[in-house]
Amino acid sequence: MDTSLETARFNMIQQQIRPWGVTDERVLATLAAIPREHFVPDAYRGLAYADIEVPLGQGQGQVMLAPKVVAHLLQALSIGPDDRILEIGTGSGYVTACLNALGGAVISLEIEPELAALAKKNLGDSDPRRLEIRVADGLAGHIDGGPFDVIALTGSLPDASGLSGLVSQLAPHGRLFAILGDEPAMVATLITHGPEGFNRQSLFEISVPALAKAPEPERFVF
Repeated sequence: MDTSLETARFNMIQQQIRPWGVTDERVLATLAAIPREHFVPDAYRGLAYADIEVPLGQGQGQVMLAPKVVAHLLQALSIGPDDRILEIGTGSGYVTACLNALGGAVISLEIEPELAALAKKNLGDSDPRRLEIRVADGLAGHIDGGPFDVIALTGSLPDASGLSGLVSQLAPHGRLFAILGDEPAMVATLITHGPEGFNRQSLFEISVPALAKAPEPERFVF
């Protein structure tokens, strides 16, 4: 066991995540249990628990979200042990592992085949009844396996118009986490499917790379 990494994981929770308002004990326990260093490229292993986005080196601008953003995503979604979960953007599989630990069955879509293969390797011998990784564009249309109690997007979209297809696949009482906007003004957003329709809540400001094939925002032309 690498005690320096164990210490870094402890410090990540105590110095980054708790001070940023994450208090859900199931989320904190999950982040304490999952070795983030297994999901970062070797060149960044020493920075696995730093408060940064880690590049994934696929040439398309993909990154691992900073730990405190992952923590807020997980807390906002209030994941139950039987929830059916959809993830858009598998990346290296770290958020996928957290979702899988907190919820029920997880379907994760990754548009880049190399990243999907990397995530499968990183996730090891996961139960195929509880975790499925597909090479697919999660923004392209209907996704088999729904409706979903939880939908998590790990990259940004320019606005909420790109969410219409995903929101329609939320189960009653379902929750969707997305980051919306253009740099540098993006907002982490939670959409819930309530008894009277869909509710939208702004959570915090952040800036992260866009999902692959995210729609271009409409621009005014003078």
